[in-house]
Amino acid sequence: MDTISDMPRNDTIDLLRVRRSVPPVNLDGPGPSAGELDAILTIAARVPDHGKLSPWRFLVIEGEARLRVGDTIGEAYAADHPEADAKRLDLERHRLAHAPLVVAVVSSAAPHVKIPEWEQVLSAGAVCMNLVVAANAAGFSTAWLTEWFAYDRRILDALGLDPREKLAGFIHVGRAREVPSDRPRPVLSDIVTRV
Repeated sequence: MDTISDMPRNDTIDLLRVRRSVPPVNLDGPGPSAGELDAILTIAARVPDHGKLSPWRFLVIEGEARLRVGDTIGEAYAADHPEADAKRLDLERHRLAHAPLVVAVVSSAAPHVKIPEWEQVLSAGAVCMNLVVAANAAGFSTAWLTEWFAYDRRILDALGLDPREKLAGFIHVGRAREVPSDRPRPVLSDIVTRV
């Protein structure tokens, strides 16, 4: 099989062929129901996890919580950028307010006697991608982002992260108002080496 078109057709292949991130500003509600969200998160957690450590967890940010976290983001930005105008501060405050649901994936990778920390980090990345694929398969659109505030200790503290925890990403979930055209994808001959 030389190309994707040579593969047998099924829903999974069809989804992965066309899955596209949608900017959060283009995501509207309704978001997943409680049952849909539970199913999406259950699927997201089905990833390779050497040692069964579950070195990740989920923070569900929806409803008014999006604005409360946004206020913290805006305050941190304002403290670091006193020159910022009201428009920029409003943008920062609403970073998590566009999509009806944002799931923060928290990585708790740590030194372990048997399991390399790098494998734990990769497992958290796999959780993010499974979450994206599961949400898309359920009919939603997504964007997996970090942004500056995913690395800002003030924001991480406000979200209740342990000092050793990191954010693998914010997964914005909603209904696409507009799906952007596809971006250029890597040419296989540029990224594949046969040994």
